[in-house]
Amino acid sequence: MSFTKVVTKGVMTAALGLSLMSGGTYAYFSDSVSTQNTFASGTLDLSVNPNAVVNINNIKPGDEIYREFTLKNDGTLDIYQVLLDTDYTVEDWKGDNTEDFAEHIKVTILYNTSSATVPVVETTLAQLKEQQPDLTAIDEFVGSTQRPDGIPAGQQEKMFVLFQFVDNGQDQNQFQGDKLLVNWKLNASQTPSTYYDDTDPDNN
Repeated sequence: MSFTKVVTKGVMTAALGLSLMSGGTYAYFSDSVSTQNTFASGTLDLSVNPNAVVNINNIKPGDEIYREFTLKNDGTLDIYQVLLDTDYTVEDWKGDNTEDFAEHIKVTILYNTSSATVPVVETTLAQLKEQQPDLTAIDEFVGSTQRPDGIPAGQQEKMFVLFQFVDNGQDQNQFQGDKLLVNWKLNASQTPSTYYDDTDPDNN
């Protein structure tokens, strides 16, 4: 073999080696697969019916006002609890109040299902403003069927509320003509977080 052929063969071999080392184009087997994954969040949707629980005039000491309202979970997630925030404003007609009108209004709220009737709240309206009770909490049960706290998705719970203008046997003339504007805000929260195991057939 001539010297020229030997040199040429050596150069080509070196060039091929450099090509392979530098990632040059060459044939190989390949395959690929893709997955489609979905994370869809649920919804919390609390509604109350009726919106105005109490709208009454001309009350006097000793009067009681009984009302019913329904809490409904229109969302896709279970509601863990419904916390009640209370705020109010007193319109002092004569400007002569020496006491808070709300201290003379007693509030009793009952949570009711087919199996439980439990006083959630029994206090004055003034004290209720300083509290944040869970309206769906069940501490006692009547009957054999027990239901958890909260409101499952698509379900509803009926609440009963009794307002009483307490007659304390003393002069309460300062409250004549006064008006109480009460705002109730219902705050629903989700249940504790869930761990979805890879072996759970309902989530795969």
